[in-house]
Amino acid sequence: MVPRKLLYVRSNYLFGSRCWMIRFSTEILFKSVSFRPFSKKCDNADSEPLENEELLNNLLTMGVDVDMARKRQPGVFNRTDTNEQDLQTFLLSKGASKEVIASIISRYPRAMTRTPESLSNRWDLWRRIVTSDLEIVNILERSPESFFRSSDNLNLENNIKFLYSVGLTHKDLCRLLTNAPRTFSNSLNLNKQMVEFLQEICLSLGHNGPTDFVRKIIFKNPFILIQSTKRIKANIEFLQSTFCLTNEELLSLICGPGAKILDLSSDCMRRSYRNIKDKLSSLGCTAKEIRKFVLSYPDMIFLGEKKFNDKIDCLIEEEVNISQIIKHPRILDSSISTLKSRIKELVNVGYDLSTSNISLLSWSQKRYNAKLKKLYIEQNIVLEN
Repeated sequence: MVPRKLLYVRSNYLFGSRCWMIRFSTEILFKSVSFRPFSKKCDNADSEPLENEELLNNLLTMGVDVDMARKRQPGVFNRTDTNEQDLQTFLLSKGASKEVIASIISRYPRAMTRTPESLSNRWDLWRRIVTSDLEIVNILERSPESFFRSSDNLNLENNIKFLYSVGLTHKDLCRLLTNAPRTFSNSLNLNKQMVEFLQEICLSLGHNGPTDFVRKIIFKNPFILIQSTKRIKANIEFLQSTFCLTNEELLSLICGPGAKILDLSSDCMRRSYRNIKDKLSSLGCTAKEIRKFVLSYPDMIFLGEKKFNDKIDCLIEEEVNISQIIKHPRILDSSISTLKSRIKELVNVGYDLSTSNISLLSWSQKRYNAKLKKLYIEQNIVLEN
């Protein structure tokens, strides 16, 4: 006879095993059952959501490039709370044409998600800076993102107050809004960080007027507030170490002709300068001449390696001396086709590029034409005599 205690243990063992087996098999059952019915639902989730047909019809009627808009911000087309007609009515009331409105929506569809109240409030804030509705319309036509990227009007208002507080004038803010409107979409903290960083740079270089320094550098480079402090710091360190600049020389450079190149990535700046150095060295230029060439016109660093080399080669082929190029670096602003056509015209009127001033190769078309006409007259007088 089996002891009762042993039977009890076996019973518990079997009962526990069954429970475990039932629980385990139930998990398998539910897993498999839950997987099959939801497989179709997963497929639907992976497929593209249905687009708002009413929105599509409205946009087509308004002349919007739907394909462009869909590529840029496809999520907008799945929303049911868009305000495309209110947006059109609002912008028409401000003087925008239907074509301009269609272009704005095509390039920045999220503009349709802004409410009329938000648009009106933001417009009023911008009008504190610019003098007319038409100016704002022109900015929107060029950069719709600058106005519609953010709906945080309180942040915009705080940015305006802050920029005034650090010494920028109404004219400065107008220039910022026209050239670098994204500055006002930045968070207030980002703008504060950059201004404080620039003030610290100013003081570290021995200048006692940080407010004036910030105003000058922003005036020269309105895009600086939308850059990172890390990039600006790296570029300033590169300029000082590469060209062995004193603090005073560095201040003069970044407040003047070198302000714009601070936007470049430090890697791009290094590559460009290395190429300039190698190219000019191969043509017999000394390190001192190269330094003078770059510092006299730092915008040269914006030129890509191929473009810079091609322009130098073009001028050398046309028998322009490298020493003349070093003295007049701005001629490299002109395109290769412009350089060639002007050199040909000047040679035809007897202008000796090897001994004469070559700066006219970069003059405005109006000024250049006037000079060319004068040269033609002088040549005709010589021929008649």
